[in-house]
Amino acid sequence: MSRPRIVIVGAGFAGYRTARTLSRLTRGRAHITLLNPTDYFLYLPLLPQVAAGVLEPRRVTVSLSDSLPDVRLVLGEADRIDLDDRTLHYTGPEGEEGTLSYDRLVLAAGSVNKLLPIPGVAEHAHGFRGLPEALYLRDHVTRQVELAASADDPETCAARCTFVVVGAGYTGTEVAAHGQMFTDAQVRKHPLRRGMRPRWMLLDVAPRVLPEMDGKLSATADRVLRQRGVDVRMGTSVKEATHDGVVLSDGEFVATRTLVWCVGVRPDPLVESLGLPMEKGRLLVDPHLQVPGRPELFACGDVAAVPDLQKPGSYTPMTAQHAWRHGRIAAENVAASLGLGGARKPYRHRDLGFVVDLGGAKAAANPLGVTLSGVPAGAVTRGYHLAAMPGNRVRVAADWLLDAVLPRQAVQLGLVRSWSVPLDTASPEVARVPGGPGQRQEASARSGPGAALAADTDDGGLGTGGPGRAGTHDEPAKGQPGPGATQVRPGPGAAQPRSESETAKGRPASGRPGSGPREPRSESETAKGRPAEAAAAEPARDQPGGEPAKGQPGGEPARNQPGGEPAKGQPGGEPARNQPGGEPAKGQPGGEPARSQPGGEPAKNQPVPQPPPDRPAPGAHPAPGPVKRTDAPDDSAKGDS
Repeated sequence: MSRPRIVIVGAGFAGYRTARTLSRLTRGRAHITLLNPTDYFLYLPLLPQVAAGVLEPRRVTVSLSDSLPDVRLVLGEADRIDLDDRTLHYTGPEGEEGTLSYDRLVLAAGSVNKLLPIPGVAEHAHGFRGLPEALYLRDHVTRQVELAASADDPETCAARCTFVVVGAGYTGTEVAAHGQMFTDAQVRKHPLRRGMRPRWMLLDVAPRVLPEMDGKLSATADRVLRQRGVDVRMGTSVKEATHDGVVLSDGEFVATRTLVWCVGVRPDPLVESLGLPMEKGRLLVDPHLQVPGRPELFACGDVAAVPDLQKPGSYTPMTAQHAWRHGRIAAENVAASLGLGGARKPYRHRDLGFVVDLGGAKAAANPLGVTLSGVPAGAVTRGYHLAAMPGNRVRVAADWLLDAVLPRQAVQLGLVRSWSVPLDTASPEVARVPGGPGQRQEASARSGPGAALAADTDDGGLGTGGPGRAGTHDEPAKGQPGPGATQVRPGPGAAQPRSESETAKGRPASGRPGSGPREPRSESETAKGRPAEAAAAEPARDQPGGEPAKGQPGGEPARNQPGGEPAKGQPGGEPARNQPGGEPAKGQPGGEPARSQPGGEPAKNQPVPQPPPDRPAPGAHPAPGPVKRTDAPDDSAKGDS
């Protein structure tokens, strides 16, 4: 008799607990497959400490292969589920497609950032649901403080040192609390000019901080935040987000380069495609976490609307505590349905309290209903996290100890670019990469600590520097198609054909791809070895700017020269080689031009040809280098928006 096949989608709190419990219950009597985009379980409650530099990123991750030895791990994201054929179709991390068959399917795909119809938010804000977003925020905040310290303009300095967090729930409160401590520590070592101090703002339409928690916890958190210097504004939200700041609901404009979106979460869009009964985007299940009418289908965690038996008529909230408990009950009921365990159990829970880490020794906690604050709350909070983590406890404790006695390393690694972590994504746990699945483009290889390229600010509508911006101003690699070839840029939309001037110089001629018609080339440009519009010869392959074909009346040009080179044996003689833009030949009446000059130099004592009135002057083209933006102040190009 073949062993039953169990497929679990997602390795968050619910999915990881389901896989671990099923592995223990079945003891090899079932094939258990775990489908997840990453090879680790992420302990989300400690993510704000990663963004603030308290913990290293790997401390909050637990290897799935090491901690689940009897579970087969498949890297990928679920695309489609065929309920009748009992098959699941997925896409792997390198774009490959696969199919998994199952006898029991557990949906624990988790949640993604919740979006609201506010102008500019999707383009200029970043969420806080995955490790890439935390790493980006740490680099971004560090960069803004460093740029503010060197800014001469007081307004620019103030804007870069203002950080706006929207959402005063569990995550937003901790991000603001840890963020204020992090930036204050940086400024103490490297004071800002004019004695400015970083400013963190926490906004929410709710009447108080942590509205879903106990009132005493809320009051404690609010007091700590205000004492630390956080500008807490309840009953206020963002009306519009722009490149230079945000417009608040009360009409005030706040200049800032940082907008952190912690409004809430929504279930993974995967469950919406099943065509089954839903409740506010969540899949309806019975108290046994089973989908009615589908005995082979279970759901738990944030994607499941689980009836709250303690509060009839309501559903359990989307919290990590409930997801962790869902996973155990789902595993027991799946095993029972296959005859590999005991009887089915309904999901019941009893609140044991909540903890909120406010940074340093400050916290708010109510374990077993006992309200705590200050150092006792901090000790209980960290003890709870160490007990709840399925691994890395010693490493986490060691990082906490080192943070208490040593200063934090405020450096930016530049590993995650702003376009890699858009707010509107179904996979916040995975950073976008150039050439990844579904991205038909190349991207620039430029990167590095503190690199302030237009890729981070000139976003073109995909967040603060969407995927469409990488490599916009970089020179094309050698051996790429020359004039007339279509260059596919990162980002949405159709590829824009690049003009000869763009390809020859390695950058857009007018600052943006497709910004206008190609300008006619002047005679002086053509004389400098650059290809003319009406070149009759057939270009050779793999040459930037094209190359005349061999055997043509023009002779055979020198190879590997940018922009081509006049043919040998012509009346003009043989030009000097390896000169950018070509060089007039020696021994002509015009004399010998100076060597090693970019673009060549006109022959001496010869009249310079004047271009027609409808053509640009020979020196009108900008010098090689990144093209400055025309839609934003110059200082914005120094860092991420």
